[in-house]
Amino acid sequence: MRAFRLVLLQNRWFTFLLSLTVFWIILAMVAPLLAPHDPLATNFAKVLQPSSAEYPLGTDQLGRCVLSRLLYGARTSLLLTFMMIGIVFVLGVAVGVVAGFARGVTDMVLMRLSDTLMAFPGLIFAIAVVGMLGPGLFNTVLALSVVWWAKYARMARSLVISLQQKEYVAAAAFSGARKIQIIGRTILPNMISPLIVMAMMDVGGMMLSISGLSFLGLGAQPPNPEWGAMLNEGRRYLQTAPWLLIYPGLAIFSTVIIFNLLGDSLRDVLDPKNNTA
Repeated sequence: MRAFRLVLLQNRWFTFLLSLTVFWIILAMVAPLLAPHDPLATNFAKVLQPSSAEYPLGTDQLGRCVLSRLLYGARTSLLLTFMMIGIVFVLGVAVGVVAGFARGVTDMVLMRLSDTLMAFPGLIFAIAVVGMLGPGLFNTVLALSVVWWAKYARMARSLVISLQQKEYVAAAAFSGARKIQIIGRTILPNMISPLIVMAMMDVGGMMLSISGLSFLGLGAQPPNPEWGAMLNEGRRYLQTAPWLLIYPGLAIFSTVIIFNLLGDSLRDVLDPKNNTA
């Protein structure tokens, strides 16, 4: 742990990216304090107004404050993304550990199920699931989680099988430790780093998928502020009010780039040997 802290302090690029990530999270958490207006309040006397002192980022087609909706939209987008990453991480790792330890028929059934899910285009499959369950934020997260957990299961299974060949795992088994003890004290601590890196690098893709479904009208429903839904609402006003697309688009773009770079940098911090820079 001390060596990790030392590497963390020396890697200024990672520290910078982590600071930006924390900034976005804090910004989303304190949105009610920073938002100048109620994100749901309409004002038809000030429809499609450009930037001003009262509305720093202008207003939308219903006279709502774009800045306020952008800040509250950060809460929705980040919360849904972190909720989804938590679901797929826990579910995928649990399935992978069970498959890696059980082997035999259990392993075959679980891996064939993951292969089947990974064979379909992820977003298309998610659209089909949301179409059956109905539009909404919860159904969006559920549909995407059904698609994304499989890759974590396969990674976890591979790590478990590889770690079972290590001498310290065999020593723990010979000492009389139960399987649950071996998993919790020996296997999981040594397999968590690559899984965390994978999760961090998937955050951007998950956010894009959630925003994509909301853009298609399958995710967040009006009047709830969400970046993808804001893009969908503003696309009809591209020529008359381009800020309705520019600001939420920049928010999605910057956040995805930050998380992708953070995941790549985290991989270098946790495994410096793979740093080819």
